[in-house]
Amino acid sequence: MSVRKTSVYLGERESQRLAALARSEGRSQAEIIREAIVAFLPTRTDDGAFALAEGFRRIDNDPRPISQIPEDELLDGFGA
Repeated sequence: MSVRKTSVYLGERESQRLAALARSEGRSQAEIIREAIVAFLPTRTDDGAFALAEGFRRIDNDPRPISQIPEDELLDGFGA
């Protein structure tokens, strides 16, 4: 198997949980993360948002779902 190194930033709670899982199962943390990614099955909500994005707070006050904001508005400020 070919692998590629990447960094994952975890909070203290997630980091401790991952370390405990690795210890209890006698496996590397990387192996547990790879297995979790393979097992992840995204589900859609009624508004078309992925479950992965649930729980993230918008930093703007726009009430529209991002999918309904015109592309030129989304790109405003990015030099496009």
